Amino acid sequence: MTNVDVETSMFERIGGAVTIDRLVEIFYEKMDALPEAQEIRAMHQADLSSTKTLLKRYLCEWMGGPKLYSAEKGHPRLRQRHLGFRIGERERDAWLVCMSGALEETVTDMKARQEIYGLLAKLADWMRNQAANPHDAGGSRP
Repeated sequence: MTNVDVETSMFERIGGAVTIDRLVEIFYEKMDALPEAQEIRAMHQADLSSTKTLLKRYLCEWMGGPKLYSAEKGHPRLRQRHLGFRIGERERDAWLVCMSGALEETVTDMKARQEIYGLLAKLADWMRNQAANPHDAGGSRP
């Protein structure tokens, strides 16, 4: 028998698809409920069914689970897919407030929760498409 390190994906660490499903549901509940999220909620259709499904598939794959998103949509190209929406600092921050609250309620492993939030914060910052985004000045992607 050899001594082999087995890396556990974040997907597995947090409880898999069940946790991701809850995370996305709570995320959108917060988007509906929090006053600071009204602007970003207005960017979405009234019926969030397809949006929730896409985010669940994306997060599953992003966290090391099944490649459900790319099998359907190809490369995420998240920034490109969101260019039709105004995403500045305020929108980024509102999105992160909703996601932070959802993570608090669904991911019990504090270290995993902090790692996920840190990576999502970088991603959310990258998504800004308004003036003063340092990523547009030749910065690197998250």
